[in-house]
Amino acid sequence: MTNHELWQAALGEIELNISKTNFITWFRNTDIIKAKDSSVTIAVPNAFSKEWLENKYNKLILKAIRNVSPETKDVEFIISALPSAKLAPEMTLATVKSAKKKEVNELGQPFQEFEINKDTHLNPKYTFDNFIVGSFNELAQAAAQAITKNLGKLYNPLFIYGGVGLGKTHLIQALGNEIVKNYNSEKKVCYISSEKFTSELVDALYNGQVEEFKDKYRQIDVLIIDDIQFLAGKEKTQEEFFHTFNALYQNNKQIILSSDRPPQAISTLEERLKSRFAGGMIADISFPDLESRIAILKEKAYEKKFEVTDEILNYIANHIQKNIRELEGALNRIVISAKLRNTIPSVPEISKILNNITSPLSKKISYKTIVQAVADFYDINTGLLVNRCRKKELVYPRQVAMFLIREELKSSYPFIGEKLGGRDHTTVMYACEKITKELENNESLQQEINLIKEHFYNT
Repeated sequence: MTNHELWQAALGEIELNISKTNFITWFRNTDIIKAKDSSVTIAVPNAFSKEWLENKYNKLILKAIRNVSPETKDVEFIISALPSAKLAPEMTLATVKSAKKKEVNELGQPFQEFEINKDTHLNPKYTFDNFIVGSFNELAQAAAQAITKNLGKLYNPLFIYGGVGLGKTHLIQALGNEIVKNYNSEKKVCYISSEKFTSELVDALYNGQVEEFKDKYRQIDVLIIDDIQFLAGKEKTQEEFFHTFNALYQNNKQIILSSDRPPQAISTLEERLKSRFAGGMIADISFPDLESRIAILKEKAYEKKFEVTDEILNYIANHIQKNIRELEGALNRIVISAKLRNTIPSVPEISKILNNITSPLSKKISYKTIVQAVADFYDINTGLLVNRCRKKELVYPRQVAMFLIREELKSSYPFIGEKLGGRDHTTVMYACEKITKELENNESLQQEINLIKEHFYNT
């Protein structure tokens, strides 16, 4: 393996562990220029990058390199201008794209900054076509699809939330790309992270250009903000965003937001913003089920033009259960290993390749296990909990079951509703909110929930 190939393999893992902005900012124009005697030397473009990589990302870089080259014990950074770095400013966009595509074909890990649309800041690789839909995200995906034909009228704002690495960014960028495709240049679309929004506001305040900042965002037809939870605690940014939100909303401009939690759970976020966010459509993305994880891996393998057996896909999907980025990271490692060995690794070999990102499986708890435990606790028939029977004595146990499936398995509201009598997702949302609220002051209910948990975890 050449030094360049080693660095590209390491970058593939680093990219999955930090934000896109940080990855582009700190790792562009870097490369391994020497690997000798268990030490690796990385060239960086300037002193600022050198200091930042040494202090902030040293451990992450060393870990990523050791996963490919286990004999590496130390990483050193030196300031050195690479030939590609010198040529980059003079190259045309078409030349850069061509070069990057060639690099991707050879090494599998592109830098994505050259892919991003300079006007919308959207990455064209995110589309509805390559977004895998399952019970864990179908409500969010359906809402996003519906918006493309009803901008600013149907779900405004659309607020999508879910844990890290579950596909929120993919979905909201796919929505933005679909709007661009459908409306050509008729609608001005802007995708931005909340951190970037804050940074622009700070710059505007410092340079006395607040009015220009306001005008810029009030002219947008579709505003997409990623990771809105990072506005929490930033009073000035929240104030300006509140006014921007109102201006867009009153003019029927579409607002799309993502977060790692629902609006009411974002601490130090102003109540008036929470109220605005809750005024549209709130949809969650939960953990993907096994079938969805396998489908995602198949899609990623297809994109990489990598033929892989179902046995390998099942192994990865069973050992990485709660993060789509980690699924892709695991597949990347296997792709790299296959290229280096010129053969697809066996399952025992894959177990060694992935040993530091997979963990022994915890006891598998399914929704059926929880339903059975609830039925046993309240001494009722399991079948009555999962059918459409509306008897009063069944309502409360069914609500408890819905709450526990949501709490323990992070299942989506539509999935829970489907499994417990084909109920609408709003019924499940109401049940979960009701039990959550009662748990705050009802010690008896707290004890019941704990006893039921002990039952299905220990049986």
